[in-house]
Amino acid sequence: MSTQLVLAEREPALALERDASCRLERAVRQSYQFIWRCLRRWGIRPDAAVDDAAQRVFEVAAKKRHRIEPGHERAFFFKTALLVAAETRREARKRRETPDEVALLAELDPAPGPDEAAEQCRYRLMLDLALDRLPMDLRAVFVLYELEGMPSAEAADLLEIPRGTVASRLKRARSRFCKEVRRLGALPRTNGGGR
Repeated sequence: MSTQLVLAEREPALALERDASCRLERAVRQSYQFIWRCLRRWGIRPDAAVDDAAQRVFEVAAKKRHRIEPGHERAFFFKTALLVAAETRREARKRRETPDEVALLAELDPAPGPDEAAEQCRYRLMLDLALDRLPMDLRAVFVLYELEGMPSAEAADLLEIPRGTVASRLKRARSRFCKEVRRLGALPRTNGGGR
């Protein structure tokens, strides 16, 4: 068989490979920050662990790029991120790396005052802790709708659940989230711990 004939037979396969790779690369660039925020909000800490988890999501996508339907890359990333987040949290629990709420709050300068950055950091930590208390089915809907600003119809499509289920989960998630925020707001502020 001539070299030209072999190359001609391989050309369609090479074109498909290039197309899948380019499509995936474009989708990763468009979705990276979204997936990173979702992983963080699903309880992956610290930020370095979020980076690792995001990397795992996109490694899975790269391996399965030919099976990802064009136009559905973000949904694939999202579903994979849910699985990676659950696996990462399980691994952390096995290593007993679950953060203590009071210890996490103590890392911040609790003194009220003009330092807006410290207060924002405290609020973000309270958000993370409150989200950690939500079951994953409620947390996923809450994060997509309330924090990512995704319309409920798009969230339903991404989660592959009926729109009514999104609405009912969102209602329950809001209620539980508010209870957790009130509970966390009642935690005593610590002085940052003496070193």
